[in-house]
Amino acid sequence: MRTFPDDLARAQLEWSATYRRLARRPGCTELRRRLYQLSTQTFFHPCWGQRRPSPAAWRELCELGRQPDGPVRERRHR
Repeated sequence: MRTFPDDLARAQLEWSATYRRLARRPGCTELRRRLYQLSTQTFFHPCWGQRRPSPAAWRELCELGRQPDGPVRERRHR
């Protein structure tokens, strides 16, 4: 598994949490705006450099965001 910068992993974790909250409250403009900001933050993160992330990298990042203990704790246990 790849290692991601802490700020990118946290943004993905927050994206997942925001997405779940938005699913419960679909009309909430504040949550939609936050989801958009987090999407931009993760997609254009400096760690990707000049190239966009591969599908495999996106999948791994999304899996980090879905873990109950959060991404930072997972990275420390390696």
